[in-house]
Amino acid sequence: MKTVRLILGDQLNQNHSWFNSVDDEIIYLMAEMRQETDYVKHHIQKVVAFFLAMRNFKDDMSAKGHQFIYYTLNDKNNLQQLNKIISKVIEENNAENFEYQLPDEFRLDQQLQQICSSLQVTSSHYDTEHFYTTRFELKEFYQGKKQMVMESFYRMMRKKHGIMMNSDQPEGGKWNYDQSNRNKWKGQPSIPHEKEFIKNVEDIIQELTKSNVETIGVINPRTFAWPVTKKECISTLDYFCNELLPYFGDYQDAMHDDEKFLFHSRLSFAMNTKIISPKEVIDTVLDHYYENSNEIEISQVEGFVRQILGWREYMRGIYWKEMPDYQHLNKLNNKNKLPDFFWTGETKMNCLQKAIGQSLDSSYAHHIQRLMVIGNFALLTQIDPDEVDKWYLGVYIDAIEWVEITNTRGMSQFADGGIVATKPYVSSANYINKMSSYCGNCHYSHTNKIGENACPFNSLYWNFLADKKEHFKDNQRMNMMMALLNKMDGNKLAEIQKRAASIIENLDAF
Repeated sequence: MKTVRLILGDQLNQNHSWFNSVDDEIIYLMAEMRQETDYVKHHIQKVVAFFLAMRNFKDDMSAKGHQFIYYTLNDKNNLQQLNKIISKVIEENNAENFEYQLPDEFRLDQQLQQICSSLQVTSSHYDTEHFYTTRFELKEFYQGKKQMVMESFYRMMRKKHGIMMNSDQPEGGKWNYDQSNRNKWKGQPSIPHEKEFIKNVEDIIQELTKSNVETIGVINPRTFAWPVTKKECISTLDYFCNELLPYFGDYQDAMHDDEKFLFHSRLSFAMNTKIISPKEVIDTVLDHYYENSNEIEISQVEGFVRQILGWREYMRGIYWKEMPDYQHLNKLNNKNKLPDFFWTGETKMNCLQKAIGQSLDSSYAHHIQRLMVIGNFALLTQIDPDEVDKWYLGVYIDAIEWVEITNTRGMSQFADGGIVATKPYVSSANYINKMSSYCGNCHYSHTNKIGENACPFNSLYWNFLADKKEHFKDNQRMNMMMALLNKMDGNKLAEIQKRAASIIENLDAF
């Protein structure tokens, strides 16, 4: 019985059991679709990376004997819509069965269910064999619990999978070394140059131009450096272990004018496209750590493991527990529009100029730049979370909705009212100055709350607390800040709010 198997652009898992043997009766289907390039305006480097990764996956698996039908973007036979492509391939090959791996995006999950219900052949679905957890494992874990605090989920995962455990106790005697992961980088230790894989992608750029695909950001088509093959991604992982891991934990929250990658692994695209699995990554990192434990502190490794085993799996579980309602949540009722400088990086606020400019230039920013600079500003200026979601989903090379929307609408924008985070991640300029070099090179003064040279974050912070105090009056984690707000002189608060209103009304002037 001839079978057509669909492979989506983020399902590039060469180790999937589908490929354990070669079968001439199985056709693997992949397609570059306008449906996917157009549902949000993506960064040019993101589109290029996905297409390159997909093509390399097809070439690698074809070389092993598997049969593929692959539609490039401008293929005359490419119907661009998933339902039309599937029906066409099934009919032309007289297939009697259709199979797919469960998508990680809700919209595609719904679409494939609808497609299968209309097909005249049998159909079935399979797990992607990528994550540590099943779709609804988190939902089952928190059944009956009042709060879904990540730490309890993370500890369960450590125990279940035997990761960094001595019997039922954590290695080193502590579950979490977060307090050790908050150092400011001041120029030392030196940061190795990022691992690059230079490629010429002029042909893909020409295809996108020919198809009038609208994108954001910039690209140098002759020096595209992101890892997109299995070999390149494994090499990037090895480079992280050998060169970056010894200082990763210490400086994972740090930010610097001159260093956009610091000690970060740059593996999120590789994992989110499933080129490599979280288990491959964690096992490799732990093997390296145990072989070099005299040189690498446990806090460096635990900080990394927590991001993948804890946070990444947690966010996916939240996504499948809360969708589809989650994508519409706006508990703080924020309605403002993104300023134009989110698309240009042209602002006098140095932290935002650096973080947004780097995002537009490289399709990359690390988690603190995304959360405590860009996301912080969007929340303090009360931007509509719909706009924030679209920007984050489009601009970052690793952004796929299951991981993007829970981090932005949830952790960053508190639009879910506390499902993900127990309090909003907002701060004045003080935090940014503490963790970065940005404030020392800024047009504005990070110590002033009011006045023309005062950092906008300062007045925006207190204005936000005042505007949203009804939302936080029963939030125990906000008690200290609300108490400080209530003690503030009324005239001083009025002046701060006047300054904040002026900023919000004229965002592109700052």
